Amino acid sequence: MIRSSTALRALALAGAATVLLAACSTGSTPSDGSSASASSTKKTDPAASCTAPSTPGTDPLAIGTILPLTGTLAYLGPPAVAGVGLAVSDINEAGGVIDKPVSISTATDSGDSNDMTVSSAAATKLIDAKVPVAIGAESSSVTLNVIDQLTSNCIVEISPANTASALSGYSSHYFRTAPPDSVQGSALAQLVTGDGNAKVAFLVFNDSYGTGLRDSVEKGIESSGGQVVYGGTGKGQEFPPGQTTFSSEVSAAIAAKPDAIVILSFDETKSIVPELVAQGWDMSKTYMSDGNTADYSKDFQAGTLKGGQGTIPGAQPGDELKTRLSAYYQANEGGTLSDYSYAAESYDAVTLAALAAEKGKGTDSGTIQANMAAVSGANGGTECKTFKECKAALASGGDIHYVGPSGIGPFDKNNDPSSAFIGIYKYDDNNKPVFQSAIQGDVK
Repeated sequence: MIRSSTALRALALAGAATVLLAACSTGSTPSDGSSASASSTKKTDPAASCTAPSTPGTDPLAIGTILPLTGTLAYLGPPAVAGVGLAVSDINEAGGVIDKPVSISTATDSGDSNDMTVSSAAATKLIDAKVPVAIGAESSSVTLNVIDQLTSNCIVEISPANTASALSGYSSHYFRTAPPDSVQGSALAQLVTGDGNAKVAFLVFNDSYGTGLRDSVEKGIESSGGQVVYGGTGKGQEFPPGQTTFSSEVSAAIAAKPDAIVILSFDETKSIVPELVAQGWDMSKTYMSDGNTADYSKDFQAGTLKGGQGTIPGAQPGDELKTRLSAYYQANEGGTLSDYSYAAESYDAVTLAALAAEKGKGTDSGTIQANMAAVSGANGGTECKTFKECKAALASGGDIHYVGPSGIGPFDKNNDPSSAFIGIYKYDDNNKPVFQSAIQGDVK
């Protein structure tokens, strides 16, 4: 379900003060074979032969990463790198895992879905390095490309940003700290229809992320009495990833006379927006999602996107965490952190893995996998907010419930967070998305 968590914006439908909508997971529509639902592409768990050893491994915990350092999602790399690095720093400051320091053993580039050879090579490097845990990827399509490769080698893969419903329950060794598309789709549908838009057009790329999220948003729009007039499921009106000209797609979408247009793409957005402007579209009636709700201050003329809105899964990091993330990134990467998308989820992914190792007294992948749900609070237990607090609680015996900065609920049977926040953003005069409010969704 989705429910309002702030009074900054009423997302209620039919005048309700609190919104309660079922967010049922849905499989994405196959486009090229990679975006089929999990049930149709995977007959058995690729990690089915992986088990926890009778004697847990006690080597220092070495973490691998597979994050977007190049490609269309490269802007999401820095906050994830900062989140992972800061978590490792905090864990070591608290004495490490089983009293040994944690390290980032192997950092690899996931690239994007335009060139899957990048992520395939990255997965091979992580396997060769024998890391027990890999943080990433951020693109759902990239994860679908490497998940069998990683988990069949018994690596625990934890994504801080994957949202494709096809990944729910895909493998016992796959977890994510971001919610499936059903939650963001329901929230985005509420945002669009709550603004009074009855007819909606989609400009969506033929990618498992794009089509999966589109299907979920469309379902929410139609359940609210709205109508999708262009780009809907089964219409065959998606465009291929990497396309750079959109005159015909924009013309067709506007010709359908929508009240609002939802753009679901990555870097293609930088070509779509100028075409919409050129054809006279009111950009305040434009909506986006986490794949493209980004800072466009250097891409478009001031005021181009003013009033447009978007969603990004995850809690907005507090000022204290932002300060610490920025300081870490400046000191260790030599850059300035201006975006915090999925930083909290990356931080929590590392912390949960470390706590699972601490609880099981082993740094091998089997021990970590076996204890991930427990330390997330699936069995209840003592609530704790930091690795230091949780480590002390584990030492006292019993279960714990780690409540990190991302605000996610305990892992469910599909290794998805049982609840998560979706942030609502509105573009200002400088084409920057400004946080407005957050709503919390329960995964059903």
